[in-house]
Amino acid sequence: MLIRGVMPGRKESKMIEARGLTKKYGDTVAVDNLTFAVEPGKITGFLGPNGAGKTTTMRLILGLDRPTSGTVQVNGKQLRQLAWPMREVGALLDAKAVHGGRSAYNHLLCLAQTNNLPARRVTEVLDLVGLHEVARKRSKGFSLGMGQRLGIAAALLGDPSILMFDEPVNGLDPEGILWIRNLMKALASEGRTVFVSSHLMSEMENTADELIVIGRGRLIAQSTVAEFIAENSQQSVRVSTPQRGLLAAAAAAAGATVRDDAAGKLVILGLTTAQVGDLAFENGIRLHELAPAQASLEEAFMELTASSVEFQAGLPSDQRDAVTAGEVA
Repeated sequence: MLIRGVMPGRKESKMIEARGLTKKYGDTVAVDNLTFAVEPGKITGFLGPNGAGKTTTMRLILGLDRPTSGTVQVNGKQLRQLAWPMREVGALLDAKAVHGGRSAYNHLLCLAQTNNLPARRVTEVLDLVGLHEVARKRSKGFSLGMGQRLGIAAALLGDPSILMFDEPVNGLDPEGILWIRNLMKALASEGRTVFVSSHLMSEMENTADELIVIGRGRLIAQSTVAEFIAENSQQSVRVSTPQRGLLAAAAAAAGATVRDDAAGKLVILGLTTAQVGDLAFENGIRLHELAPAQASLEEAFMELTASSVEFQAGLPSDQRDAVTAGEVA
């Protein structure tokens, strides 16, 4: 299925390939010997804590920075070797990188002319992102969400086989988030390569097929979302019982970690459902619910990247004590 507004005659989609990619700024290593491949036909989420090197990596892919060592190629070539780069790669890195005095239409028209694209393509992508009615208005009056849509229109302008988005849902309302999610899935279904960096774990869990996770410039993991969660989260069991304190104490004595979930149920980490059931039976504890608890992508991500976080923040001691006391209350 072709997306409305996408030019016909698609070329075969290819991939992004990084080999030993390294970028240093003085003594600071922003990207450290990264090797990965982003394949076509799927959405690949690019995750990492603040300062992990995600934006630097994307700039290296786009040729906006030169690597200290290593290589990165798109469609088998370095981006600067491509005659018409926007026809190969479309990217949204900074939605604010627009001359505020230009209208949305004129901004896109200038981009189209530099890549020998027909003017009709400007109208097509403006329709696709929902900016047709404000196409002749100056972009300096755009909201954050409208600016994001304009940036996405620019990324789609050359009908590229590779799309790169950095925080694409930033500033979008729920309808806009659903729209960009469906757009990315449709692009991937056409065989395109879709590479998305985001801090929104819940959105990546709903959108991405595969994940590349980095920390302090190094590759930490590359796998499907399901594999990542399974490999980087503890086994846990969700329990509902009127004898919460008794079960929490028994589970803790058995070596488990116990906490509350958002619904007020106990989550027991480190024991299987059978072990929790036996523990409850042995202690005469009545259970209303006993089920394995699926960890979220956010929980698995936090578990894996805890040692890679550059800036560690904490709570005041009185608040920290209150939170700790409330875990098994």
